[in-house]
Amino acid sequence: MTLSLLVEELGGELIGADLEFSRLSTDTRKLARGSLYLALTGNNFDGNEFVNEAAEKGACAAIVSKEFESTIPTLRVVDTHVALGKISALNRKRSRAKVIALTGSQGKTTVKEMLGSILSAAGETLITQANLNNTIGVPLTLLDLESNHDYAVIEMGANIAGEISFSGGLAQPDIALITNASAAHIEGFGSLQGIVSAKGEIIDALGIEGVLILNADDAHVHEWIRRAGSRRTVLFSTDQGREDADYSCSDIVLGARGSVSFNLITPIGQRRTAIKLLGVHNVANSVAAAATAIEAGASLDQVESGLAALQPVPGRMQPMVGVNNSYLINDSYNASPSSFRAAIDVLGSCSGLKFLIAGDMKEMGEESESAHSAVGEYAAKAGIDKLWAVGGQSRFIVEAFGSGGRHFSEMSELTRACQDIASSEVTFLVKGSRGARMDAVVNVLTASEEF
Repeated sequence: MTLSLLVEELGGELIGADLEFSRLSTDTRKLARGSLYLALTGNNFDGNEFVNEAAEKGACAAIVSKEFESTIPTLRVVDTHVALGKISALNRKRSRAKVIALTGSQGKTTVKEMLGSILSAAGETLITQANLNNTIGVPLTLLDLESNHDYAVIEMGANIAGEISFSGGLAQPDIALITNASAAHIEGFGSLQGIVSAKGEIIDALGIEGVLILNADDAHVHEWIRRAGSRRTVLFSTDQGREDADYSCSDIVLGARGSVSFNLITPIGQRRTAIKLLGVHNVANSVAAAATAIEAGASLDQVESGLAALQPVPGRMQPMVGVNNSYLINDSYNASPSSFRAAIDVLGSCSGLKFLIAGDMKEMGEESESAHSAVGEYAAKAGIDKLWAVGGQSRFIVEAFGSGGRHFSEMSELTRACQDIASSEVTFLVKGSRGARMDAVVNVLTASEEF
């Protein structure tokens, strides 16, 4: 692209010579020589302050939102965040890749990884890296689209209404998937209905020829179907009895320590499928990924091999060897009421002493106390032997769990107690929201890599 093209698209004022660039960076720490530097701003940072540093590191030009002297050409715009989005949209329009966008309250990162594993066998595939699924991460991912890409799998998250609309408008997906909607991170949306509506924003980004893939088992599926209008809608389900599902499964077998296999049922045939990911809830993720991949053009062989090859995502139901040969399930990446229940189900299927090591669920708003209490009640009914927790809200989990529950005021006390009890007869499930920093417990209890 050229700076003069960006002036046409973005408006603003170009100070200095026109030039061509092929890379863009928003971080001077990772900036490659010859890149265009874009100065993002936020509540606690101002990228405009690093333009001269970017120039010293070899940036060819900069997009800024303030006026100042620089040794490199600058394009001054009103909002650099909006500029980033428009540039990424330009790059997406140049791409021949089939773009798949997905969102949901749970499972979207796992499904994204599943899709990447399947579609990589069908063609060159770009997927969202790490947790770059917000209104900055999505455009940065779209900027990575190259002429050789056949597929792009773009994960979209949101903290408030309108964010998926922004991201979807940039991605212009050919296929959109909503995994589910539940009361996760409810604080920014006001209610569950607010979450349902916000997830549905991805539908509006689909063209009239686009394909929408929905979870038939979700209570809100009909609302999304109505929103889709005349767009083609494909349904998936884990309930074999649902006659309206295009993709489903049967004969689910839960193996030792949470491993799972099932019969995948699709319009192009059936296939016995085994995955390395723990828990029955990952069957739904697998069926969602299979439906999306097949609609994108993948074969049944590619679906089977792609799902079988996928390894657990770090921090998401990741089996590990713990200290003193204990069994450790690392689910410390994030937490919500429904994901807690799914993880507890896996723990309940394990042999020996079952310990739930819990941290707070964040962003639960007014429902925080009741949501944490419900987790404790569910764990007690599931036959979990001990529930140890740390954090202000997790006290409600312990109280609801009853006998065998223990609340720790300090993380260090909790980790020492876990070390003292660890043995080959113990299975630990460590779970909490990212803000609870339960990965610190995992780090102390980890003896080696994955199980």
